[in-house]
Amino acid sequence: MEEIIVNTFFEGERPLYAVRDTRLENVKFYPGESPVKESRNIVAHKCEFMSKYPFWHNDGLLIDDCLFTVYSRAAIWYSKNVRMTNTLVEAPKMFRKISRLDLSNVRLTSAAECCWYCRDIKMKDVEVKGGDYIFMNSCNIELDGLRLQGNYSFQDAKNIVIRNSYLDSKDAFWETENVTVYDSVITGEYLGWHSRNLSLINCKISGTQPLCYAAGLKMTNCEMDESADLCFEYSDLIADINSHVTSIKNPDSGHILARSIGEIIIDKNSRYPGQCEIETEWL
Repeated sequence: MEEIIVNTFFEGERPLYAVRDTRLENVKFYPGESPVKESRNIVAHKCEFMSKYPFWHNDGLLIDDCLFTVYSRAAIWYSKNVRMTNTLVEAPKMFRKISRLDLSNVRLTSAAECCWYCRDIKMKDVEVKGGDYIFMNSCNIELDGLRLQGNYSFQDAKNIVIRNSYLDSKDAFWETENVTVYDSVITGEYLGWHSRNLSLINCKISGTQPLCYAAGLKMTNCEMDESADLCFEYSDLIADINSHVTSIKNPDSGHILARSIGEIIIDKNSRYPGQCEIETEWL
């Protein structure tokens, strides 16, 4: 039978350690540490968290309409089966080593070093600010309607699908593997360096030196901003670009079709000069 805890507060260290099958309604967690650690099947509704590490080593969390203040840093680590909806997160380093994480209508306003080493992530209509290094070393990620501001996102991450999103991120998708992005805007310098099997479909891209040192890069019906110069250095790619491209430099191999190209730079010391076919009759 589910225990219900309503309209109260806790403080100090581990006040609800190892609870099971518990619903928290309008509960405040004042300064302390690890209030709901090693627990299972917890529902938190309209709760406020001001203590450090509130949910570590948990299995089965449903968190709705809650507030994680800046003091509740590193809130949910080493847990599985976590669902969060309609919640404001002000705390940094929110998620780490989570298996099966599902977020909907969540705002993370200080998301540095968030979602490291997580797997099986789903997010719908999530807003992220200050998200430097978000999703590093995570895998099996599905994102729809993500609005991300934060540099170095997705480093070393694998198996990602992103739809209808806006990503403002310098050095995004470095060393990633098996990433597909649909109908999105990606802005920031040095996009996708050293990536493997990155596919961009109906995307708009801005920022200098994008998509260099990439293997298996595919672009379909993409638009490149004027700032996206010195593109594709040492990349293997198939690209259909429905806009002007400011400049292309030393692509390794494959095929590029663009509406027009301002400058094609092939250095005499390029590894494979002339091996990439470049055309400018995009229809």
